Amino acid sequence: MITEKSAGFIVISDNDSHNSDRSVLLLHYISGHWDFPKGNIESNENELQAATRELKEETGIQNFTLLPGFKYILNYKYTRKSTLISKQVTLFLASTKVNKVRISHEHIGYQWTDITSSVKQLTYSNAKNALIYAMKFLKDLP
Repeated sequence: MITEKSAGFIVISDNDSHNSDRSVLLLHYISGHWDFPKGNIESNENELQAATRELKEETGIQNFTLLPGFKYILNYKYTRKSTLISKQVTLFLASTKVNKVRISHEHIGYQWTDITSSVKQLTYSNAKNALIYAMKFLKDLP
């Protein structure tokens, strides 16, 4: 079995950061699923560096605020070309005032949606759980 590590961001709009129903950025991947901006960690990077690079590459977003204290780890397995892959994804939480996204060649679209729509739109249950956890984290902030 091969092990892969990835990192990414759950990105919320800073324009409504005190609103209980924040806007969340979701990317529509070529394979058809909806998810957060994320990607593999390169050998010279830590998790946060990789997440930052992926956010810039996949969305064009460079101006954001990291929300300290949030870190969510997803673990899952999948098969690629008959090989079982064990994947660990570390997600951070960020807010941004940027609302125009420049998607990469890996995506066919994006959406800024409210939390309820985002949970429904996300394809995978582990991503849905990460978003629910992020919203609870935000609610508990002073």
